[in-house]
Amino acid sequence: MNDKPNSARVGVVMGSDSDLEPMQGCLETLEEFGIPYELRVLSAHRSPEAAHEYARTAAERGLECLIAAAGGAAHLAGVLASMTPLPVIGVPIQTGTLSGLDSLLSTVQMPGGVPVATVGIGKSGPVNAAVLAAQILARGNPKLREQIDRYKAQLAERVARADKNVRDQNA
Repeated sequence: MNDKPNSARVGVVMGSDSDLEPMQGCLETLEEFGIPYELRVLSAHRSPEAAHEYARTAAERGLECLIAAAGGAAHLAGVLASMTPLPVIGVPIQTGTLSGLDSLLSTVQMPGGVPVATVGIGKSGPVNAAVLAAQILARGNPKLREQIDRYKAQLAERVARADKNVRDQNA
């Protein structure tokens, strides 16, 4: 649902096009919730002016939340957060170097006054970023809040089924 920027509510920004594959869970989850997004590749280090301009204009273009994914020296989320009043969710991308720990620390260690809500490394991180974005947007959207309630109920049902299966197999 990579919509026109003026209809997008969430900006999904990646530091590199190699982040697209790990971010598929994020994009699919945003689509599952029916949340329009725009997708960009911007680098905190290789295209800082473009990243700054994107963050500075995000709110006036109608975005309500940014999701920033980067690996290694993952400063993208922090750079965006420094330039926008919107909430920023950082997704540390797993890398061959330090298994993504470097990405996590670069994303989560922000100075006071420049918060980045950071999700975990691995497959759950991008999905959780999309769910968190949906929860942020749902504050003023009862329909979206109902979708989130159903989503969480489905998660609980899956756990209950798994529990029953395990108990039945070990009875």
